[in-house]
Amino acid sequence: MNILLVHGPNLNLLGKRQPEIYGTQTLDNINHYLIQVAQKQGVELKTFQSNHEGAIVSEIGDNIDWADGILINPAAYTHTSVAIRDALSAVTLPVIEIHLSNIYKREGFRHHSYVSPIAVGVISGFGSHSYELALNAMINILQQIEKENTG
Repeated sequence: MNILLVHGPNLNLLGKRQPEIYGTQTLDNINHYLIQVAQKQGVELKTFQSNHEGAIVSEIGDNIDWADGILINPAAYTHTSVAIRDALSAVTLPVIEIHLSNIYKREGFRHHSYVSPIAVGVISGFGSHSYELALNAMINILQQIEKENTG
């Protein structure tokens, strides 16, 4: 089971950027922890972060034959990127959208997501724990798909 985890713009600044909103853990800490959680469950987790929309689109497409599911925190691109939405739709894999903060408790422009309508679910507002919740949810989804395809 292979899962791609994509982090959008400015998430490389976690731990320094607005810790009252995003927490104090760094992206490296989060990725390292998630990779360990995934390995314990026999899952390979590949992580990727970019501040560039095109790089995110390319990473999604480049993993179409590798990934079984995609976890994505599109960050600011959540509210602006049709290109990322189209890339996620094109790969036809289960997608879970992740946010550290509760986007619905924030500015009004953050309440709209281009990704949510094509995602199997959205996990938002639990800080870095949002990632682990999403990882476990995706593993469960992929196990169900595997069971349906073999049984």
